[in-house]
Amino acid sequence: MTRRCELTGKLPMAGQLRSHAENKTKRTFRPNLVNVTLLSEALDRSVKVRVSAHGLRSVEHNGGLDAYLLKVSAEQLSPQLQKLKRDLVKSKAASAA
Repeated sequence: MTRRCELTGKLPMAGQLRSHAENKTKRTFRPNLVNVTLLSEALDRSVKVRVSAHGLRSVEHNGGLDAYLLKVSAEQLSPQLQKLKRDLVKSKAASAA
């Protein structure tokens, strides 16, 4: 399992630790991933995802999982969330018609 946020697509980054003597040591900066169950109110379904803390804040800022999925592009989402987004768009179109 890769260390990748399923909502934002954040990946580990490489960098260096720098000591007071300016010695360089390689290290990785990993995203703060959390296993979370998010609720889709439009579909009445819960989804277990592995999300970064930044991604979780983005969901809350946009007003929930449904609003976030409708706003974000499908390329950065995981396949599981891409399917959820397609179902969400279908249900919105069916309710509008």
